[in-house]
Amino acid sequence: MAIFTSTVYQNEFLADGSTDVNAIVRITCSQAGVAGQSGAGDVGEIVIVDTSASMGLVNMQAAKDAAMVAVDTIVDGTYFAVVAGNHRAYLAFPRVTSGPGMVRMDPNTRMAAKAAIASFRADGGTAMGAWLLLARSLFASIPNLAGKHAILLTDGENHNESVTQLDASIRQCLGQFQVDCRGIGVEWQVSEIRKIAQALLGTVDVIPGPRDLPRIFRELIATSMGRGVPDAHLHVWIPQGAQILFVRQVSPTVEDLTHRATPLNPLTSWYPTGAWGDESRDYHIAVRLPAKAVGTEQLAARVQLVAGAAILTQGMVKARWSADASLTTRISPEVAHYTGQTELAAVIQEGLAAHAGGDDRTATQKLGRAVQLANQTGNAEATTRLSRVVDITDAATGTVAMKKDIDKADEMALDTASTRTTRIRG
Repeated sequence: MAIFTSTVYQNEFLADGSTDVNAIVRITCSQAGVAGQSGAGDVGEIVIVDTSASMGLVNMQAAKDAAMVAVDTIVDGTYFAVVAGNHRAYLAFPRVTSGPGMVRMDPNTRMAAKAAIASFRADGGTAMGAWLLLARSLFASIPNLAGKHAILLTDGENHNESVTQLDASIRQCLGQFQVDCRGIGVEWQVSEIRKIAQALLGTVDVIPGPRDLPRIFRELIATSMGRGVPDAHLHVWIPQGAQILFVRQVSPTVEDLTHRATPLNPLTSWYPTGAWGDESRDYHIAVRLPAKAVGTEQLAARVQLVAGAAILTQGMVKARWSADASLTTRISPEVAHYTGQTELAAVIQEGLAAHAGGDDRTATQKLGRAVQLANQTGNAEATTRLSRVVDITDAATGTVAMKKDIDKADEMALDTASTRTTRIRG
C-alpha cells in the first residue's frame, strides 16, 4: 500500500499589516506498487507513433524498434493499444472496428502488437489532434479504467491541423488521460508539443538521435508502470476572506496549476496531479489573507492529497503576525529557491523566443538573467545547456553574449529542459 507524507517549508511570521503567505509543500510517495496491480483498479497504456512521411527510413525503423520495446515493457494484464499517426489516426493494434479498442497484455497480444508495429511505413502528413482524440476514444471504450497513460512520438510540426483544431482536441482530452511527449530531430515545435504535455499532465523532451529511442521508450513505460496510485488531486482549503494567489508544482518541474482549479465548496478547490509512483513533488502555495493584529495566529491553508474519498496526506500552512523584525524579515530558503527556479524557466523561454524573432538584445538580456539564476540556485544542468547557446563571461552577474552559430538541437534541448528544477542545495 502506498505511503504518503507531507512537509511544509515556510516562514509563518508576518509583519504588522502584511497579508501574503508563501509555503512549499513537499509530498512524498513510497511503496506505490505496480500500475494496475496495487488494488486501485485497471490501467491503460497507449503507444502513439508518428508515421508521417517526414519520419523517413531511419527514424521510422528506430520508432518501430522503440514501440516494440515499449510493448515489451508494458506489464501483463494492462489494457493497451498502439496508434499510428500521420494526417489521420489509425488503430494499428488491436485491429477492431467496434467495441473495446484496447486488449489486455499477455504473451499472445504482445506478439501480435509487435507484428502490427513491424508493418509501419512513413507516409502522409501530421495531425496530432486526431491522434489524441483516437486515444481518448480508445481509453473510453474500456469502462472504469483507474489510470490512463500514453506516450506520443513526433518528428514534425502539426501541419495538417490548425492551431484552433489542435487546441479543441486538447480541451476534449483534459482530465481524460496523461501523455508524455517526445520529439525526434529538429523540425518539430517545442511550444506545440509542450502545450499538449502540460495540458495532459505529462512531460516533453527532445530525443538526440534514433538510437536513443528504444531506451527512452523503455524508461517512459517503466515509469508509467511504476505509478501504482493511478490518480490523485491536490485539495487546498483557505479560510473565509482569503484568496489563493497561485498553486504551482515547482519540483521536479515547474507547472502552474492555478488555472486548473475546480471548486469543491466556497473555501476549497482541487487541482489535478495525475498518477503517482515512488517519488517526491514540491508545490508552491501562495495565499493572501486579511491583515490581522500583531499576536494573532491563523491557519492560512490546509493542503491535502486526495485519491477518491481518501485523504492520503496533508500539510498545514500557518500565519502568525509579529512585531519582531528578526522573525518577519526571514525568507524561507525553499520559497526563495523555487521562486528563482520559476523565474529561470520563464526567462529561458522568453529569451529563446526573442532570439527566434530576431531580437538578440532581449534574448541576451533574458538568457543572461537565466545564467545568473541558474548559478544562484545551483541548477548545473541549466547552466550547461545555456553555455551551448550563450558565451558566459560572468555567471554571477549574468554577463553573456549570444553565440554566433547556435545548433538548433541545443536550443531545443534548452527549451524542453527549461521547466526542470533542482532542489535547494544542502
